[in-house]
Amino acid sequence: MKLDWKTCIKVGISTVLVYLFIHYWDSFAKFVKLAFVAAAPLIIGSAIAYVLNILMRFYESHYFPKSDKKAVRKSRRGVCLFLSFLTLVLIIFILVRLVVPQLVASVTVMVNGAPKTIKSIINKVEDSKWINSEWLEPVKNIDWKSKISDLTSKITSGFGDAMGVAVNVVGTVFSSIVTVVLSIIFAIYLLVDKEKIGRQFDRVMRRYMSTKFYERTKYVLSVLDDSFSSFISGQCIDAILVGIMCTIGMLILRLPYATMIGAIVAFTALIPVAGSYIGAIMGAFMILTVSPIKSLIFLIFIIVLQQADGNIVYPKIVGSSIGLPGIWVLAAVTVGGGLMGVLGMLIAVPIAATLYKILRADVNGKLHENIKSAQKEN
Repeated sequence: MKLDWKTCIKVGISTVLVYLFIHYWDSFAKFVKLAFVAAAPLIIGSAIAYVLNILMRFYESHYFPKSDKKAVRKSRRGVCLFLSFLTLVLIIFILVRLVVPQLVASVTVMVNGAPKTIKSIINKVEDSKWINSEWLEPVKNIDWKSKISDLTSKITSGFGDAMGVAVNVVGTVFSSIVTVVLSIIFAIYLLVDKEKIGRQFDRVMRRYMSTKFYERTKYVLSVLDDSFSSFISGQCIDAILVGIMCTIGMLILRLPYATMIGAIVAFTALIPVAGSYIGAIMGAFMILTVSPIKSLIFLIFIIVLQQADGNIVYPKIVGSSIGLPGIWVLAAVTVGGGLMGVLGMLIAVPIAATLYKILRADVNGKLHENIKSAQKEN
């Protein structure tokens, strides 16, 4: 193989860049972190605009769609944008109004009922003769109520000096308010001029990308947009249905805390695959403080509910629209959660769905055909 001087220069520059990247990794990481903090309003604003755009497209498609009147055309964007913001605010308000008090109440129930539950479990184990009574004596003599109270007081009082906490809280709140306001303003600008901004990005890509690379980029972005839109809308609908079915089922079975646990299950169900089980564990422990038998009944009920949702409801609402098999949904949630926590779980599924669709089209030899059809639709 012949090496010309251009190839040697490229290899040399690449080697130097890799060395500098590794040697100054800490400084680079700090710079990226500072850049992310500085750009937080833009990133959050873009996310808000994307979610609102799903609602806005729905409203625009139903806001006098067949009317050609000038007043309707001019007012369509403003009215639909206002309705989208109003809908999002109402959803957040309802979630906070329903979930936060329920979470506070559930923690209170678990803390107050935990000592009684632990003693009840110890007594049942002792009566069953499975374990020698002498082995349980150290556990029985523990004052669980005082232990839990001490733990709670340490958690609530272990935040340092009150004045320092107050200053930090005020600074954090003020910074968060500024970030939210800037994010909302940026989101409004994006939504008002989304067509113009889209055309500008399209012109930039056409100018600085080859035709082949441009077409592939547009196709990937369209698949990614379709996956995220389908996932967000489908996941929200599925979470609401799961919460309603959980509440109705618990009322029929006469289980305690039906509305509270239903709200918690609906909220945690926004996390794909694992979310409902997280809510189920919290609900089971809450019911355990009242009755172990009812807690067992609840667990059986929630397993049946999850099977029905996973095999009937979820595939119809989310799975079929995203087009990602269940095993890969679980893998995406696991990897995404390990890398970025709850946020990783939320974004990993649509990203995995995008990669799956593109890889499947390429393996089946239909990638070029799909790219061309996407170009015609645009």
